[in-house]
Amino acid sequence: MPDVVCVGILVADIVAYPLVGLPEEGKLKLVENMELHTGGCAVNTGTALKKLGVDVAVVGKVGDDPLGDFLVSQLEKRDINIQGVVRDKTRKTSATMVFVSETGERTFLHYTGANATMRPEDIRWEVARGARVFHLGGFFLMPGFDGDPAAEVLRHAKSLGLMTSLDTAWDDQGHWMKLLAPCMPYIDVFISSLSEAQMLSGEVEPPRIAAKLADMGPRLIAIKMGPDGSYILSPEFEGFIPPFVVKAVDGTGAGDAFVAGFLTGLLMGWDIKKTARFANAVGALCVSCAGASTGIRTLSETLAFMGEEKG
Repeated sequence: MPDVVCVGILVADIVAYPLVGLPEEGKLKLVENMELHTGGCAVNTGTALKKLGVDVAVVGKVGDDPLGDFLVSQLEKRDINIQGVVRDKTRKTSATMVFVSETGERTFLHYTGANATMRPEDIRWEVARGARVFHLGGFFLMPGFDGDPAAEVLRHAKSLGLMTSLDTAWDDQGHWMKLLAPCMPYIDVFISSLSEAQMLSGEVEPPRIAAKLADMGPRLIAIKMGPDGSYILSPEFEGFIPPFVVKAVDGTGAGDAFVAGFLTGLLMGWDIKKTARFANAVGALCVSCAGASTGIRTLSETLAFMGEEKG
């Protein structure tokens, strides 16, 4: 049985790097590397959790096509529970073209695909039997699921005794809190990037952002700040957690890696400061390699990177 159920988007990532500017219209530009990777918040977080030693199930939708075959086969190879992955015969598998600059910064072209047809009724709740955490990733990228439907799903997860967590994505449609507000009373752990949290809260500084979001329901707020670390608001601690400095190769999946590290720390029963430091470390290791999960290490390796003993 999985410890964590990761619900959200499943995406095939085509990663090109390093890219020094886009070519002019009608022209061609060469890159040194172009690779096909698994992607999407549910896949990335689930893969990172599995590498950290956490049993996990991924729940979402892919098309009945070669990219869908690729994603399902990769999850199977990683020994991730795929009983909750639905094959949609009407839409193609979601895909993202990821352009990575020499500094590791990313630019995306995204096709929503089968993720757009995700609905609450697609969730096979038997997959969650025995789980401890219900995580929803990629919020704002599932137009048929975000908002009231997601709120009902989170409410049901809490009624089953699961800890609920939610991680946002960038809302290209500009709905922001209109969609998220119904979900907030049913979220235990809210995780968001700084830019997304600023848009959601209308505030600029992390302390004010976290306070405003916490007033809406979540007991624990984690704001991802990339190279600046993270900001945490919880009953036991509030403040900045410094980053781990690494050479950035590719930032793809770093936020999802942070989520996986954070959930792992909570499952391990660590105090919140160690949990957040561990999450920062998992995110830092992620950006040290190309791809959304290539750089993720085991639990013991990550603790060694932090300079801590196992456990």
